[in-house]
Amino acid sequence: MSRTILYSFLFLLAFASSYSYAQTESFKGYRIEGDDLVFIFDKRDYKIATADNFSNVFDFDDLDIKRVVVAGEFNNWSKNNWNMTKIDENRYELRKKLSDFTDEFSWEFKFVINNAYWAEPAKEYGNAVRAFKNGHALQAYNLKMYTAYPDEEGNITFTLNGYTEARKVVLSGSFNKWNEELFRMTKSEDCWTITLKIKPGEYEYKFIVDGDWIEDPDNPLKKRNEFNQYNSFIDIKAPKEFILNGNLEAQEVILTGSFNNWSEHESKMTKTKSGWVDTLMLSGGKYHYKYIVDNKWILDPDNTVKEYDAHGNVNSVCIVK
Repeated sequence: MSRTILYSFLFLLAFASSYSYAQTESFKGYRIEGDDLVFIFDKRDYKIATADNFSNVFDFDDLDIKRVVVAGEFNNWSKNNWNMTKIDENRYELRKKLSDFTDEFSWEFKFVINNAYWAEPAKEYGNAVRAFKNGHALQAYNLKMYTAYPDEEGNITFTLNGYTEARKVVLSGSFNKWNEELFRMTKSEDCWTITLKIKPGEYEYKFIVDGDWIEDPDNPLKKRNEFNQYNSFIDIKAPKEFILNGNLEAQEVILTGSFNNWSEHESKMTKTKSGWVDTLMLSGGKYHYKYIVDNKWILDPDNTVKEYDAHGNVNSVCIVK
């Protein structure tokens, strides 16, 4: 591991572990586990259900729940297709790949009971948003998914020092589509904090202090936005382990790729009983790479995913997400 990558790794660990934030109970309906999006229905979170465009209202205690389905724009609001699995007397779950969801549709969703009744989330839930039809607001709410969410075991903590006289501070950024209310920060004696579970990647953000948008004063990294101002910038990385089995007779093995500008010296791998290993902290995205075994460039023999680069060379491919 190079000195630069090691420093980045230590900084990220210190930053992510500096504060613990309890996830708000108002965040309902799903969780993200690695590459999976897990929908979670708990009947104790709901009081009413509706049918026929909110004309009929039912008390949840009166419903004999036989089946629960997830419906959203991602499945054309189907009441039949995305069946959930019963976990216990109160909870149902459905697991989907996060890669199945894109920005081509709204990430709003609802739970459907017995293929007929829409579970109505309470508007005080942090991810409950007013439902619309033909441009008009309905007297109903949908839940909304975000790829970042508050979690006490999250991988990044945002801290705004000072501003102890402020009434409300919100974290807003590209990770939550610049929502102005969702990620309210917690006040301590000398700062405001929030810990998020967030995918590796590059993000822009600002703090909203009693309605005023400000950059992060403790983060020198920034990018110019469309208003000719600046947003704070952060690159969240995740550990990626590279393993080359065998080649035990080699004197030196170098890991090289698009992540280190194809350096032939930066990332020297460590020899083990079965081969060679190295771990890098990488941002989210796709990378090309190869191994240099005693000055000989080779593909990863255990990775079947390969691509041509712009120069016609074939490289091994890894994806961090």
